[in-house]
Amino acid sequence: MKLPSYIVIYRRLLLIVSSLLFFLPLPLILRTKEAECAYVLFVVAIFWLTEAVPLSVTALLPGLMFPLFGIMPSKMVASAYFKDFHLLLIGVICLATSIEKWNLHKRIALKMVLMVGVNPLWLTLGFMCSTAFLSMWLSNTSTAAMVMPIVEAVAQQIISAQAQVKATQMTYCNGSVNPGLEMEEGVNEHETNEKTENTKPDPGHSDDGEKIPNKVKLRKNTVTGIKYQTKKDHMMCKLMCLCITYSSTIGGLTTITGTSTNLIFAEHFNSRYPNCRCINFGSWFLLSFPAAIIILLLSWIWLQWLFLGFNFKEMFKCGKTKSEEQKAYGDVIKQEYKKLGPIRYQEIITLVLFIVMALLWFSRDPGLFPGWSELFPEYPGFATDSTVALLIGLLFFIIPAKKLTKTTSTGETVAFDYAPLITWKEFQSFMPWDIVILVGGGFALADGCKDSGLSEWIGQKLSPLGSLPPSLIILISCLLVTSLTEVASNAATITLLLPILSPLAEAIHMNPLYILIPSTLCTSFAFLLPVANPSNAIVFSYGHLKVTDMVKAGLGVNIVGVAVVLLGTFTWMVPMFDLHTYPSWAPLVNNETMP
Repeated sequence: MKLPSYIVIYRRLLLIVSSLLFFLPLPLILRTKEAECAYVLFVVAIFWLTEAVPLSVTALLPGLMFPLFGIMPSKMVASAYFKDFHLLLIGVICLATSIEKWNLHKRIALKMVLMVGVNPLWLTLGFMCSTAFLSMWLSNTSTAAMVMPIVEAVAQQIISAQAQVKATQMTYCNGSVNPGLEMEEGVNEHETNEKTENTKPDPGHSDDGEKIPNKVKLRKNTVTGIKYQTKKDHMMCKLMCLCITYSSTIGGLTTITGTSTNLIFAEHFNSRYPNCRCINFGSWFLLSFPAAIIILLLSWIWLQWLFLGFNFKEMFKCGKTKSEEQKAYGDVIKQEYKKLGPIRYQEIITLVLFIVMALLWFSRDPGLFPGWSELFPEYPGFATDSTVALLIGLLFFIIPAKKLTKTTSTGETVAFDYAPLITWKEFQSFMPWDIVILVGGGFALADGCKDSGLSEWIGQKLSPLGSLPPSLIILISCLLVTSLTEVASNAATITLLLPILSPLAEAIHMNPLYILIPSTLCTSFAFLLPVANPSNAIVFSYGHLKVTDMVKAGLGVNIVGVAVVLLGTFTWMVPMFDLHTYPSWAPLVNNETMP
């Protein structure tokens, strides 16, 4: 009897040891850099999937194991843990700190709930559409980092409103107030409220309107410490988090500048096939926008069904008479919004800086017209989104929020200092350093795969694909990149595979766009793990989700994404680029030269 209990208690330790030993034959028997890197890759993937070790601690394993196996020197591994993304995150967190400090996120959240309603079915679709639109012009990471504080505030306001309504309803149900008798006696609403407030609480109930009966077991957020009133509240928080990260990724598909993988593809394709001139901002938008819309809607339906259940009757009630419960929720939200009072100077400045940051990101290199980055022709590519984020982020430490005054001995009030919009201590409390390490570990793992030759080995194994039908080749490539991008960064995956897929298409006389476009789109489908995508890591840091939640939901979104991309490739993309014909701008290569 004792052995099973010990196994349960030490199951994480047993999983760690067994994982390390199970894959150990790879480096001991094969003794190649590719096998050693594969060993590290498998171990890290198991630990991330099972959370046997904290995610951030697992992310440090490449820094330990790559130097020991001779894959990368320690200095190179360390440099992979802090890259341009982290500078971008610092600037965005400065914005998020100011938004939450001055309650701008609460004002925006409450206003959005008042406009859309508290029904999670339509609220999540509204958030997904707005997030996807922002992600068309901004980076996926920036979009998720800016929208999540608003979503978190909305979720908490709805939970709070539901708790207050349920507490009031329970008071009525226990007979403390007889609304029917009061209606017969002609008691007005004000008198009814006074009687409700003066009613003594029942045993087992709380005076606080934000709590529920003691019989209900509360679930607690491990990060924020906030208790969920019901299981449905917890499911709603999970749903809203996943809607944000997935829609930020889906929205980035639609424009060349929407995500780094699109930019890498455009750069590779235009340099390899300079005579094509068929990939630009407009053509990419036309081929990807229909696919993104379909994926967004199907993902919304899938997530709704998975976490809350998809009620078609409720869906088509939009605009019809609301239930008494929904009206009560709306009344509570209105009261909360009124408590904020008129918008303040600090909120206006924060909102202005947010808009300026978005405009600078959009106008840096939009593609439709020359961007402000061309003002520095001597340093092309030096200024990135992180440059803008740091510029705006520094302003939050400089622009005064209020002046500090003191009264002199003569009774005169004088100013002696000023307080900026945010302080460094406040910034530190908001900065998710665990996410910095988590994403850095993903970058280090991708660099190790490249330097060890593991990616090249995978490319060599792809060469037999030339004997397969074109449609099957496209399917395999889509599934391959979708799988690889879960354990490596999107940018690393597309950078490694484009030089492999392009010669393959030329060797079998297939239009390169036929295989490169769907592969590029599928590279963004990193939905399964928190480390697969920075936006996944950001929403994961709020503590509502487990890795198993993201794997279960992401698997369905991955299937939807790949299916829609294949549908688009075989339908509306074919006449756009004449994909069934080998183009004149592509070189003629004999099959014998296929790598």
